[in-house]
Amino acid sequence: MSGWIAVAGLGPGDDRMVTPQVTDVLAQATDVIGYIPYVARVAPRKGLSLHPSDNRVELDRALHALQLATEGARVVIVSSGDPGVFAMASALFEAVEAHPEFAQTQINVLPGITAMLAAAARAGAPLGHDFCAINLSDNLKPWETVERRLRLAAQADFAMAFYNPRSRSRPHQFGRTLEILRQEQGPDVLITFARAVSTPDEVLNTVTLGEATPEMADMRTVVLVGNSATRRVGRYVYTPRSAS
Repeated sequence: MSGWIAVAGLGPGDDRMVTPQVTDVLAQATDVIGYIPYVARVAPRKGLSLHPSDNRVELDRALHALQLATEGARVVIVSSGDPGVFAMASALFEAVEAHPEFAQTQINVLPGITAMLAAAARAGAPLGHDFCAINLSDNLKPWETVERRLRLAAQADFAMAFYNPRSRSRPHQFGRTLEILRQEQGPDVLITFARAVSTPDEVLNTVTLGEATPEMADMRTVVLVGNSATRRVGRYVYTPRSAS
């Protein structure tokens, strides 16, 4: 009997932000695979096997899911946010490409609410015009590539969302990010630090680039940078829909 794989986004943290589609597929699953804290968000039940694993074994995790599905299991790979945004959907297809014997596996990618969009909604509408998302981690790409993309996005006057801005292993890189943004955008552009959005630990802080410091971000923070037109309206931040 052939099983299937669903790659599901659990949203940014609040269970109310998990879509009904994802809730339904979790109810059908025989196995749930994912990073330890994400699997911990899935309630145990009879007939369900949970397979938590470390954060840097994405391809092993994907291969495990493919093997289980071949044996007839109904597997859900869980990610936070949306599984197609810096998450497990891409890793799964990378594993399929490397192992063509799994090419006929039934795979369904289920969207979720990303931390980027949840943070933008809390702040107002800072991504209301053209924007881009950049993962500031250099685990899977050279830091030189990150710097080049940052500089070009700033020169193009995109609003930007940054994932994985600062960690203990690379505390200096977000400081360099702020330097590049100030060089290209000046000190007055608005930047929002959204930490642990939709959880009890949520904190939002909007300042100018001139006021921003590296310590305002950590790995639980999504950083939203406005474009030259982004402005405050009361306690909200928004980017107009039109551009000159």
